[in-house]
Amino acid sequence: MDLQPTLTAAEAELRPLQATDAPALLEAAADGELWTMKLTVIPGPESVERYVATALAGREAGTVMPFAIVRRDTGRIVGSTRFWKIDRANRKLEIGHTWLGLSVQRSGINTQAKYLLLRHAFEAMGCVRVQFTTDELNERSRAAILRIGARQEGVVRHERIMPDGRKRNSVRFSIIDDEWPEVKAMLERRLDDGPPAPFSASSASSA
Repeated sequence: MDLQPTLTAAEAELRPLQATDAPALLEAAADGELWTMKLTVIPGPESVERYVATALAGREAGTVMPFAIVRRDTGRIVGSTRFWKIDRANRKLEIGHTWLGLSVQRSGINTQAKYLLLRHAFEAMGCVRVQFTTDELNERSRAAILRIGARQEGVVRHERIMPDGRKRNSVRFSIIDDEWPEVKAMLERRLDDGPPAPFSASSASSA
């Protein structure tokens, strides 16, 4: 069994999601009432317990590594992200289910979190491909994925059904191992504090 890591930068820490994190996640999502968004799925009062349970079941199955995003200066959870669709045989995965409370969305935390995840995927897990998927209608998310150096591959039609019943077309992006050195250098230039600290492992199993 692999251990799910805790990944640390100057402002952000990504630590393994725990069942007891549900109230803190809900508090983070309440910063902007993010569960009202129609272009993504963010836990709300009626869904947070199921959201956490699904993430932890994926960890047990070995296909998901869910993280709580912690703001280091306060120790508070401000969002969540995860590795999912983990395919060890083909050394690929997806970074997704990423969200941050409204008040920290314009901070450096998102860039730091993406850097930590990508570095771990390519350098610790040996991935040859990391992909991202977002709603075709979510122009802000699409622009943010392009800014971290991913390349758009195409549109996957009716990729999923949203909670309101809408058949969502999704845009697929990726970074491959040959591109990682250039992407890494670009992200490190954007980090005010330079490269984050080395990897550290937690006690949470990824199965």
